[in-house]
Amino acid sequence: MAEAQRIRILVALAETMADKGYVATTVADVLKRAGVSRETFYQLFSSKQDAFMAAFDGAGDLALDALTEEVDPDGGAVDPIDRFARGLRTYLANLVAQPAFARMFLVEVYAAGPEAIARRAAFQQRVVDTMVAELGEANRFACELIVAATAALVTPLLVAGDLEAIPALEQDLVEALRRLIT
Repeated sequence: MAEAQRIRILVALAETMADKGYVATTVADVLKRAGVSRETFYQLFSSKQDAFMAAFDGAGDLALDALTEEVDPDGGAVDPIDRFARGLRTYLANLVAQPAFARMFLVEVYAAGPEAIARRAAFQQRVVDTMVAELGEANRFACELIVAATAALVTPLLVAGDLEAIPALEQDLVEALRRLIT
C-alpha cells in the first residue's frame, strides 16, 4: 500500500510540475492530485524537494536501465553506433511517452536547486560513461557533446509541447556522433 501511494505521489508531483512548474507547485497541489493525505505524504517524504529528488532519481534510473539494455552488445547489433542509435531511440520514445517526467527531468530540475542540478550532471555522466564503454575512452568528448546536445535539443521541444518533434532528433544525433568519433 505504501509503495502504491508513493508512486501516486511521484506521478502527481511530475504532472503538477509539468502544469505549474517546480516553484509554483505546492505539497497541497500534489496531495489533491494524488488523492492522499498530508500525513501520508510526510510519512514517505520529508518535503517537496525530497519527493522531487525521489521522482528524479527514479526517472533517471529507468532511463539509464532502458539505455543500457538497448546498447547491450548481446542485443544483436554489432556496430556500436547502431547500438547507440537503438538506445537513443528508446530514450527519446520514453521522453515522449512520459512528458511530465521528461519535463521534470530536463526543465524543472534547474528550479529545484543545486542538489538536483548536481544529480542531473551525475546522471549525464553515467550516460556518457555508458557510451564510452561502447565507443572507447578516446571518444569521451564526443560522447559528452552528444549527451549535452541531446538535452539541449529536447528541452525546448518539451517546453513548447512539441513532443512529435522529439523522435525526429535521432537521425541527426546519430549522424553527428558518427562524424565525431575517431
